[in-house]
Amino acid sequence: MTVLAELDPGLKQLFDRIDSAPSPRDEALFELLEDWKAKRTDLLAPPAAAVEEIARSRPETAFVFRHREGAERDYVLHLGSQALAPLLGRETESKALSKASSLRGSVRLRRLFEFVGRTGEPLSAVFTTMAADGSSIVAEILVAPLSDDGRTIDAVFGGLTVRPLAIATSTVPAKAEDGTAPLIFSFARDAEFGGRVARHLGLDLSPLEEREFEDGEHKARPLESVRGRHAFVIASLHGSDGQTANDRLCRLLFFIGALKTNGATRVTAVTPYLCYLRKDRQTKPRDPLTGRYVAQLLETMGADQVIVVEAHNVAAFQSSFRVPTVHLDAYDAFASHAAAHIGDAEVTVVSPDLGGGKRAETFRERLEQILGRPVGKAFMEKQRSKGVVSGELFAGDVKGRIAIVIDDLISSGGTMVRVAEACMARGAKEVRLLATHALFSEGAEERLARAPIAELAVADTVPVDLESSPLGNRLVVIPVADLFADAIVRCHRGSMASGDQNLL
Repeated sequence: MTVLAELDPGLKQLFDRIDSAPSPRDEALFELLEDWKAKRTDLLAPPAAAVEEIARSRPETAFVFRHREGAERDYVLHLGSQALAPLLGRETESKALSKASSLRGSVRLRRLFEFVGRTGEPLSAVFTTMAADGSSIVAEILVAPLSDDGRTIDAVFGGLTVRPLAIATSTVPAKAEDGTAPLIFSFARDAEFGGRVARHLGLDLSPLEEREFEDGEHKARPLESVRGRHAFVIASLHGSDGQTANDRLCRLLFFIGALKTNGATRVTAVTPYLCYLRKDRQTKPRDPLTGRYVAQLLETMGADQVIVVEAHNVAAFQSSFRVPTVHLDAYDAFASHAAAHIGDAEVTVVSPDLGGGKRAETFRERLEQILGRPVGKAFMEKQRSKGVVSGELFAGDVKGRIAIVIDDLISSGGTMVRVAEACMARGAKEVRLLATHALFSEGAEERLARAPIAELAVADTVPVDLESSPLGNRLVVIPVADLFADAIVRCHRGSMASGDQNLL
């Protein structure tokens, strides 16, 4: 990844490789770049009219977007609906990017267009994603600036090529004879989520045996050979269904040990929710640092890499481990969902405390990019002592606006309820809550159901019972299995290429 790309952290989340001095590997994209250079001559960028004929002559590859009039951060597809179909679906020309059926695809394009608009130079990128038809693909894209007035970038020219993702095709099943496909394991209580991840990869879950003994002990072992293989173990470490977080952590540790004992070359722990990360610093004398201790346990048992989504404190999570870590977030999925329900209303993103300010700001920026208009920000001060939350400071404007409160998790629900009430007391039009992990301790859903909220959207990292929830249709679950599938592909590809390289 180039230095220029590293200046924009959001790009790193969306692309495997970005090159701001592009030399596309695909011959069709290389030819498009050469055509663009020929039309540029000594100009800032060629005008759109200069490349339109090129785009029309290569409808399966080339596209042209123009800035949407009256919307600074939106674009309209001028030419190239056929080329973009794998990424955006069958979009019609003259349709705004913000209205595309695939919001994740539109976010990727918008990020690239904005980067090119700032630099005035072309770039190329490679990424893995789900195509509009549900298949897994590797896409290579070229984006180059256009300028009708010779002073400002007001359009973009480019091309897109795709190919099937090698490990996500039926020709490479989970029991591939050459041993190059990863093995995906999931415990019984995680099988639903694990199955969704595996389906995104085009693989089956690898079989394992779980046994419970009368004295409370347990055993788990793989039911196929793992020798020389890269194994991914999917385990969300929350307490429920008669198992505590401690029980689930212990099972994961022992199973990692069993995989290493039986010859697995690499083991990656895929933990949608990783327990004990909330205690990442000493707030009182002699407090434990449980997040660090969990990291040491996983490393000691043989985990070579750990994948999580939305750690409570990203910096503390990353610094606790010596092995490579992959931290994911669900902000794009949340922003796409929120954008579909906001309409033209004014919006403010609210952080429930100062510690979550960076999380809220990142989400606000993603939402702003999708909506193509400014989004406000606010925060509420929170203090916690002996399990009681109190806070009176509220900064930001929510009057007459939709307030979106975002946090990493909901346990008791007390914090979210307080913020929702504070927003409504300050004149918010409505309050919507977003949280990645729905831990829901006893009484949490009932407490949230009584709160003045229009909706609570959570990720599926922790199972929730939609049918019996007192929140009714106000509780919405956002799937994030595709995020983990993408991460697994990148991690597996990285291990095959260089052993320890973290490609995310």
